[in-house]
Amino acid sequence: MEYAASKCGAAAERQLSAGAGLLFKGEGFYITDYRSDSYKKAAAKELEALLDGEADANDTFLEINAGAGGTESCDWASMLARMYVRWAEQHGYDVELQSEEAGAEAGIKSVAYKISGPNAYGWLKSESGVHRLVRISPFDAEAMRHTSFALVEVIPELPDTNEVEINESDIEIDVFRSSGPGGQGVNTTDSAVRIKHKPTNIVVTCQNERSQHQNKETAMKILKSKLHKLEEEKIAKEKQELRGEYKSAEWGNQIRSYVLHPYK
Repeated sequence: MEYAASKCGAAAERQLSAGAGLLFKGEGFYITDYRSDSYKKAAAKELEALLDGEADANDTFLEINAGAGGTESCDWASMLARMYVRWAEQHGYDVELQSEEAGAEAGIKSVAYKISGPNAYGWLKSESGVHRLVRISPFDAEAMRHTSFALVEVIPELPDTNEVEINESDIEIDVFRSSGPGGQGVNTTDSAVRIKHKPTNIVVTCQNERSQHQNKETAMKILKSKLHKLEEEKIAKEKQELRGEYKSAEWGNQIRSYVLHPYK
């Protein structure tokens, strides 16, 4: 049997009064059966309450950029990419590569994915920020401890009905030949598209589609989602810069640390 011991609050008292999976109640705490239908229903209601944001139910774009740390940070960015892709696949989400830039020696400088499925943005939005890794570097001949950083950005996909106006004069569009695995003309023509929004300096790249037109359409969709997120941040905090609460991928800005080599 699997049990959960929890403190009694007002909501818990109401649940207990209905006998929802209750096995034992003590003074100030209670024990429930994880496998009971009533517990599962209560957990589903709690999850529904947590994922009630305006865009939580939407698909999402996940971008990872290597920060301070050189080759070590590029390798760290690729580790994070594998972690998120495996998490998404294990939870039944569809993962589509949008763009990728390889590191000079190892790993990746940047990568972008589209993750599709129920509450994709709601689950991943808290991952936005700088992620810090501490480990013995495999790229250091002296086996020294290194600290690396990578920036993760999570942007919800906007529905087609959500209009974000972009003036043609505000964007620069470049086309180039796709990198990475090819075939069917992907790497033999200038099908990849890079769009820069000049007022905000936001740059979006897409190279996974077969045609330049499809890549441009996808890149514009990502750009609109980013601009919409910026506008929401501006409304929420008028004194904030247009770019939002941007944090560089370096020491002091991390939201999470992964320490694989403990300090002595």
